[in-house]
Amino acid sequence: MPTVLPFGRALSACCFAVLLAASAVIAAPTGMTLGPVELQSVGPMTFATSGVLLVGDPKAATVYALDTEDAGTRSSGPSIANLQAAIKSSLGLEGDVEIGELAVNPDTGNVFLSIVAGGQVHLLKVDDQSEITKVNLDKIHHASKALPNPPEDKDVTRRGRTRNARNSSITDVAFFEGKVMVTGLSAGDSPSRVIEFPFPFADNTVTTSVDIFHAAHGRVEDATIQTFLPMVVDGEPSLLAGFTCTPLVRFPVKALDGSDKVRGTTVAELGNRNQPLDMVVYEKGGKTSILMNNSARGMMKISTEGIGENQGLSEPVRGGGTAGQEFETIESLSGVKQMDKFDASHAVAIVDVKGTLALQTIELP
Repeated sequence: MPTVLPFGRALSACCFAVLLAASAVIAAPTGMTLGPVELQSVGPMTFATSGVLLVGDPKAATVYALDTEDAGTRSSGPSIANLQAAIKSSLGLEGDVEIGELAVNPDTGNVFLSIVAGGQVHLLKVDDQSEITKVNLDKIHHASKALPNPPEDKDVTRRGRTRNARNSSITDVAFFEGKVMVTGLSAGDSPSRVIEFPFPFADNTVTTSVDIFHAAHGRVEDATIQTFLPMVVDGEPSLLAGFTCTPLVRFPVKALDGSDKVRGTTVAELGNRNQPLDMVVYEKGGKTSILMNNSARGMMKISTEGIGENQGLSEPVRGGGTAGQEFETIESLSGVKQMDKFDASHAVAIVDVKGTLALQTIELP
């Protein structure tokens, strides 16, 4: 059985005096400045360390690091039956509220949400008592990283379909080993890419173009990564990526060095007419699994058995069929729109319950 582990987020620290510990709490994080942050769009979010939230803004083609100053002990997960109504009531909002992305602070268990209300993007915090507060983006310690060579911000119509590639300049973001990894589109002939840069942000950015063999289409494609996990597979740091329509592809992190285009290993085809949304990796009953929610194919529990030795699919998989890594659909977890890992045995999820969005703490199956 392979060893498959998420990259650790915990950092060890030593405090030599009470005064030093207290000063560390109020000190601004390295490389950050105090001031306003105006998000132009809703994008993927994840925590780096010590309450610093990484937020992707696709419209601006920029990744922000925001010091949420969220600290304390973790408790139980939240439960809100009608999330949109609770947000309106807590913040005194009127009109439509669009729920965006979700991220859990691994240190505290508090949940952070992005929303769009009144034509603006807001950031909210939900604590263990399910109380909702607004994060003050008008005055926050932050840093920003503009991505190189993003797609032009304009609508383009091809074959009767209109899309703006800038909206996919950032599709997912992760933090591992002190670095930030970002997926999305660039301008140019090889648009699908993986970007890596240090944290705190610095100029030494590594950009790698990627492509895959899409077995459902029977051809090589430079499709966009929609969601991904940094993982260690049999001792090798890897990126496990989900694509639309729904190949699951493994990339060795060491190959993503910016020198050449990298073709991933397609370890599974999970069905057509679908987009993967989020993935979490966890252990239960002595086995490591990946939980993935989808736009049209429910919640999948994917086995990691043999994923390191999987040589990849090389023949077409027609008719919407599936192949590769074994998986099962968890019917009891249907309707999950967003999720992030809460602890070793739970996740926090935004769930569509008969047309109403609820915030739930769910057990990992």
